[in-house]
Amino acid sequence: MTSKQRTDSIERYIRTHQYADLRTLAARFGGSLSTARRALDQLEARGIVRRHHGGASLVETDVVAQEYDFVARNQRHPDEKFAIASLIAEQVQPGMTVILDGGSTTYAVARLLTAKRLQVITNSLPAASLFSEVGGVETIVTGGNLYDRLGVMLGPMCEDSFSQVHADLAILGGAGITENGVWNHNALIVSAQRKMIAAAERTFFALDNSKFGRKALNLTTPFEARFTIVTDTRPAPAVARAIHQAGAKLTLTR
Repeated sequence: MTSKQRTDSIERYIRTHQYADLRTLAARFGGSLSTARRALDQLEARGIVRRHHGGASLVETDVVAQEYDFVARNQRHPDEKFAIASLIAEQVQPGMTVILDGGSTTYAVARLLTAKRLQVITNSLPAASLFSEVGGVETIVTGGNLYDRLGVMLGPMCEDSFSQVHADLAILGGAGITENGVWNHNALIVSAQRKMIAAAERTFFALDNSKFGRKALNLTTPFEARFTIVTDTRPAPAVARAIHQAGAKLTLTR
């Protein structure tokens, strides 16, 4: 494969998957990590991708971005979200059953899970669409009413779906985090997230620093010992203390 052919193939792959890490690209298209890095440098120079530590994401607006507001919001704090997603994805081992929430940061996690053999249960249509293109991920989509602005299924049917399953991990987002716990804006989202938490052995919350100190309509959950809060910056002392006192874990990207 010539250098141009490899770069073209990598471009097609990222246009399909929205982003990829260096190791995946090197393994899939041959060559070393340095070779993949040079290809991404070329694509970034052409304005096609945005480079991150260890990979790159698609810059150009695509069909999903036009359909779902949350992908447009994903352009906010992209480096922070990528770092958070990378840390969480490292904890997901092949063969696990994973519950995946809707939202921009959890979608960033989904992008990093496409190369792993997993069973994923989700109420997120964008995540389900992403996994449908990957043979190694068995995807179960909940029922429910479509909340089309965010591309998620919600309501009694969705909650009943989560009540009937068990997962190794749940990966959730949130609108805010205070010493009281994790908050969200929509009561239906909160109700579904509570079912996700109850169905999983452990729960990871992906929350960038823009969520610090923010309350929303509902408190999704106070901190619990089986929670891991993954964020990019140390929160206020009161929040860090509340996480520690609950026996939960705080994991920082830096």
